[in-house]
Amino acid sequence: MPIARINNHEMYYEVHGSGPPLVCSGGWGTFCHGEDKHVPRGLTDRYSVVIFDHRGLGESSDDLSIPSSMRLYADDIVGLIDHLGYDKFHMLGMVGMGACIGQEIAINYPNKIRSLVNMGCWAYADEHFKGQMEMFTTLHGEVGFYAFQLSVVLHSFTPEYFNEKKNLLLGPHGGWKDLIGKFQAHKRFVNACVTHHAIDRLDRVKCPTLVIHAGRDAVTSPRLTVPVEKAIPGAHGVHYDDMAHVVAGKEQKIRFSNLLMDFFGKH
Repeated sequence: MPIARINNHEMYYEVHGSGPPLVCSGGWGTFCHGEDKHVPRGLTDRYSVVIFDHRGLGESSDDLSIPSSMRLYADDIVGLIDHLGYDKFHMLGMVGMGACIGQEIAINYPNKIRSLVNMGCWAYADEHFKGQMEMFTTLHGEVGFYAFQLSVVLHSFTPEYFNEKKNLLLGPHGGWKDLIGKFQAHKRFVNACVTHHAIDRLDRVKCPTLVIHAGRDAVTSPRLTVPVEKAIPGAHGVHYDDMAHVVAGKEQKIRFSNLLMDFFGKH
């Protein structure tokens, strides 16, 4: 089992494919333990894709005496990259926390990051976003995981996709299943999300950056993603008016994967 001692915790990780290193980081979940099928198609054909369990999730431990923050999770990734012996790497921050972690890496480790993709991102938490995070946490803690799951799924997929895939999205094998029995980790993730504030530091990001704006995203709508693009020098933005918080459905996944392959291939 690939576990390394990184930044005061035991960190589980996997590497799939071969080629230049590329870190794929999601939000409140993992691409490990058989979930690498959700890594955008084609990436493992050209890159060594590094995936991992965030601290407190899956097989990774945590040190609860250390306050959670995006910088903490960013330091974990950079420590893992150093452990693997890589120099510079591409960073794919997919949906939520992973995108903000990528910002912190680009700001604080500019010599480590070759390029950055941000989707489902924000550079500050406004009151609406904080309210959603409080709602999700309250549902999970006071009502239970499945009430939280229903709420976050309804916020993260289009009504059309939910109507078609409801039975797959809900239940013990559905969305955000990695948080079952992991309420403490969830609370620490939320704390990192609502305290993340990088808007006045994003001008320090020097690597090529792609920011994706999802027009039907009910969590991190363009009101939060557009300021990220505007604040990063030379960042390129792409608008997908039909996408929600999570890329879903064959057509969307192909379009998204092609965009990533083109962007990473240029850098």
